[in-house]
Amino acid sequence: MFPIILSILILSTTSNAAVQDFCVADLKAAAGPTGYSCKNPATVTIDDFIFSGFRKPGNTSNTIKTAVTPASADQFPGVNGLGISVARLETEQGGLVPLHSHPGATEIAIVTQGSLVAGFISSANTVYYKSLEEGDTIVFPEGLLHFLFNSGNGTAKAIFSFSSSNPRTQLTSFALFGNDLPSDIVGKVTFLDAEVVKKYKGLLGGSR
Repeated sequence: MFPIILSILILSTTSNAAVQDFCVADLKAAAGPTGYSCKNPATVTIDDFIFSGFRKPGNTSNTIKTAVTPASADQFPGVNGLGISVARLETEQGGLVPLHSHPGATEIAIVTQGSLVAGFISSANTVYYKSLEEGDTIVFPEGLLHFLFNSGNGTAKAIFSFSSSNPRTQLTSFALFGNDLPSDIVGKVTFLDAEVVKKYKGLLGGSR
């Protein structure tokens, strides 16, 4: 009996093993639910496994005074299918990353410069947040709303790592106000006055 059970265990642990070393994203093809299809291995080069987008500083001249430079499968084809990606954050004094979530990834943030306040909200609506300094690391569990803002007097920087090659991002404010859902419906489901909804739709590009 034991040899049979052992054989089943071995088969179950090897049946999902990778059948090739990597799956460099074919960016010319459409992405599906599981990511991009694989580029022909004969056309893969070392450059597919190199990302140089962090060489230049990001543009923080925007409303939130923040630049996030992603290195996911869209920008870094070599990570496609590997369950990992990274991003860089630069945020000026008073800058922030508003409430958002990553539907398909857990995120780890490492502060590399300055001070940040970062936190997340659990599905039980419990809030966890703390002031972080250079060298501190925080984890945001998959799918939960989270945020951060610059709490110091200068530029703050961080590196993010995700448990997905394409973590996707949904900004809460744009989900509510950057869409074509009628203002009266948005107001009804958020308990906000319709005029307030129209104001924010106007700011974030939603139709009123």
